Parts: sequence; structure tokens; C-alpha cells
Amino acid sequence: MRRNKETPRDFYAGEIIWNAVYAEAPSEPKDAMDLAYLTGQRPADVLKAKATDINQGFLMVGQGKTQKRLRIRLHNGAEISDLSACLDALLERKAMAGIKSSSLITNQAGLRMSYAMLRNRWDEARDKAATKAAIEGDTELSVAIRQFQFRDIRSKAASEIDDIGHASRLLGHSTQEMTTKVYRRIGEIVQPTK
Repeated sequence: MRRNKETPRDFYAGEIIWNAVYAEAPSEPKDAMDLAYLTGQRPADVLKAKATDINQGFLMVGQGKTQKRLRIRLHNGAEISDLSACLDALLERKAMAGIKSSSLITNQAGLRMSYAMLRNRWDEARDKAATKAAIEGDTELSVAIRQFQFRDIRSKAASEIDDIGHASRLLGHSTQEMTTKVYRRIGEIVQPTK
């Protein structure tokens, strides 16, 4: 039996596209974007993350698709990671707003954000960013922004980590081949001849 050869998605959200959508997003999708980028996890795994998953200097992740378990380090010696700072700020904002839910990504009412809620807020932010770019006369940017999907954040994270071994482990892949073939969407850094 032959397998269907599927061409992997090849969209990469560069800094300009990321910043355009991020600027238009309300706090809930921004939190989800930050957590997805810093952890390299799938949207469903980002949405199910809880404060109780933070344990002894790690963010514990149980991937839904593969059932793989990861411990993402929050501190590197005395130095805190960007993920740790993001989680601290998120938990502080939730506490100041009086949100008691243990879910990390919630709506303003404190309810765990569902995929449909995230999708609606994501689509609104992306549409606002694309419309703004079109009004400013940059139709190419507007088209690129409209192609940006939330799931592309996982690939952005994998692409921006220099060490392929680290990227592969963060994404929960058993081989580096999967990370390279499907998730690395920018070229390798090389030096010119002179």
C-alpha cells in the first residue's frame, strides 16, 4: 500500500507579519501566541495548559496528538527564560483581574478559552491587520497576513531555533527528520564566499 504524498505547508510568518497581527490582537490571543511560540506546542496543547502544569521550575506538557510528555525548563541556572517571564506576567494579570481558573489561556470572564473562541479572536485580529496593511497601500503584506494561520506559530518556533536537535525535542518529535521536513520553514544560516 502506498502512502499519499502530502506537500507540507510552506508559510513562514516573519517579524513584520507577526507584529502586524500581534498589534491588532486583544490580550487573549496575544497570550496564546506568546505561549505557542515560546513552547512550540500545537494550538490544542496551548489551550489546555494550566497553572498547575508549572512544577519545580518546569512547564509540564502532555501532547494530545502524540501523548508525548515534555518538561520545558523555565530557568537556566539563575537566568529566567522568556517563557518563565511570560507565565509570570500572565498569572499576575489573571490574579489582578480576579480570575480563579487554573487554565493559563482564558477569556475576560475567566473561562478556559476554547479553540472556537481563539479562532474567532485570531481571525478578527488577522483581518484587522490585513485591512490596515491594505489601507496603507501594501497589498502584498495584506495578502501575506491573510495567509497566516495560528498553527504556523509552531513552525515559526521550530524555524527560529538554531539547533535542530533542540527544536526537534521541543516539538516532541522522535526524529529530527520530521522537524526538518515539515516545520523548518526558513533556510539554514550560511556564510558568503567572501
